[in-house]
Parts: sequence; C-alpha cells; structure tokens
Amino acid sequence: GNGYTTRAAVLVSRYALERGAARVFLRADPENVGSCRVAEKAGFTREGVLRSAHWNERLGRRQDWAIYSLLPVEYVAPRQTLRAPLELDEYDEGWPALYAREETRIRGALGDRVVRLEHTGSTSVPGLAAKPIIDICLEVADTRDEAAYAADLEAAGYSLVLREPGWYEHRLFRATDPTVHLHVFPAGCEEVARMLAFRDHLRADAADRELYERSKRELIGRDWEYMQDYADAKSAVVADIMRRAVA
Repeated sequence: GNGYTTRAAVLVSRYALERGAARVFLRADPENVGSCRVAEKAGFTREGVLRSAHWNERLGRRQDWAIYSLLPVEYVAPRQTLRAPLELDEYDEGWPALYAREETRIRGALGDRVVRLEHTGSTSVPGLAAKPIIDICLEVADTRDEAAYAADLEAAGYSLVLREPGWYEHRLFRATDPTVHLHVFPAGCEEVARMLAFRDHLRADAADRELYERSKRELIGRDWEYMQDYADAKSAVVADIMRRAVA
C-alpha cells in the first residue's frame, strides 16, 4: 500500500538495465499514489494506463494498471567493479572545506550557468560516518545541452561518467583528490529538493542520523560488485527516513 513492492521492482529493473536490458516496463496500480510516486521518483516514465475487465474482489474495483518504462543508463566511462570492500570513515571536519574548494572550482568553470550548487550526501552531515566521497548537486538550465557545460567541467578536472536520460536527465561527473561525485540535474529538479530535505533532516535529527549510520555499518562490510549495489541496498532505510524528512 505504500509502494514497497514497487520499490523492490525498481531495484530489479535497474539491475536488469545494468546488465544489458534495452528497456524495462513496470506496472503499478494507478490508484495507489505511493506506488506511482515511487516509480516516478525512480525515473520511470508513465506511458499510459492499461484498462482491464478484471474485477479485484479485495479492492472492490476493476484492476487497471499504470504502465511505466525506464531507459538504460548510458555509461560514458567503462563501469568498474569494486576491487576492495567499501569502508566508512568517521566524520572528518575537513570535508566542508573540501566541498568549498570544489564549489570554487565549479563556479569558476561555469560562472552564471550554475543555477544551484549544494553539498549533499553523507559528508555534508556533521557527525555522520561516510565513505570519503564529496557528493555535490549541480543544477544547470538543461542537462541535455551538454555543450553548454560539460567541456568546461572536464577542463576543470571533472570526467563525465554516465548519463541517465530516464532519471531526471541526470549526469554524473567524477574527480579525484579528493574523490568527488558531481551530480548534474536540470534547474528546478524535484530530486535535488528531496536530497536537500534528506540532508537537512539528518543534520537536525540525531535519532535518524544514528539509524542511518547503523544501517550503513550493517551493509558496508558485505561483498558488493558495484558501489551502486550498496546504494540500492540502503533504499529501504532511506525511504523510511525520507518520509519523515518531507513530512
């Protein structure tokens, strides 16, 4: 009733795309707002509604289905498997300064083409253990217009890693020394607003901050083929905390 089944289907869909599927289709009850929002937040595009003559006795109504589709991720750089177990570092008070350095570099490269720039991810939450990766969200006018920003970011030391046309037209750039994941979204993207709500909630709520760290520690020691697999495994606790963050 709250989209949990859809959330599991989203993870399976991403797994299929990462391993060669050309496209994935997902169905959700169009009257289940939670399920539909999960699909939409995950980047699925609603293709229409499949009308059905089937009567669902439990629901007391006809069982129609909203049909969603998801395009594959376009990897610009070859995807690399993890060569060693992931590790969490205790919170480092130097992380905000590293972000500030990267902010200067990005603004210097793009100038007024920066619509919004924010430090996100666990390194943006004081007191929270994290992988030592500076996550940054950048909004530009239109991520599809890569000519307007990509070359200048690459000249500043950021390498384009992937495109996700099915997930808010997201682009991921990486840099090293320090390791930076630069997430580029179009202006006004609701996913950025959700990321910031999650960050700000963790900054303010000690109980959820401890819950999130405890969950990460339980997962970090497992064997993961890709870093995204670890990120996907956190989806349940992230969704739980996110409900409180956006309330």
